[in-house]
Amino acid sequence: MSDAQNPLRLRKKHGTGTPVEVTTADGGSLVAVQSIRNALIVAAIIIVIFSVFWISLSELTNRVYPWFTVVLGFLLGHGIRLAGRGTDWRFPVIAAVSAVMGSLVANIAVAASVTAQGFGIATVEVLSAVTSMTWPVFFNEVVTSADILFALVSACLAAFYANRRLTRKQYHALRLWRETQQRD
Repeated sequence: MSDAQNPLRLRKKHGTGTPVEVTTADGGSLVAVQSIRNALIVAAIIIVIFSVFWISLSELTNRVYPWFTVVLGFLLGHGIRLAGRGTDWRFPVIAAVSAVMGSLVANIAVAASVTAQGFGIATVEVLSAVTSMTWPVFFNEVVTSADILFALVSACLAAFYANRRLTRKQYHALRLWRETQQRD
């Protein structure tokens, strides 16, 4: 290609076309910054904040939105991606399991809130009065097949968004690092 400027062409914003050199050390640094601990901590924080928000929204509107757990999956996926910076299979699994557990916890919290509002007592009092006899009634009367479907969609969405987005250079470096790990 010539360096002469053609007045009818747009300015070139991309690189020169020479390949960027990456090493296995670049891939190793991508693996080194992964943090399962950070992913789990962020997942717990998101579940608690989401549950409080869902309770507040339900009390404010006097309606329960069962599809709201799908939003939880989206939030968990993004939170785990940003905090965990994962590049392997563990982070989508953490996100999916967290989404299912978070859906269950949030449903329990919302059901306790609605029950407490009906009796005119605090939500904490309802949760402290739960016994082993309460759980079968809860799962028979409160949790529906729609709740299970929304929890599964939430888990899929969380798993989809959980892994770190890589550039071509980063993906190539990670692939080189994995190949050297397989050989060793």
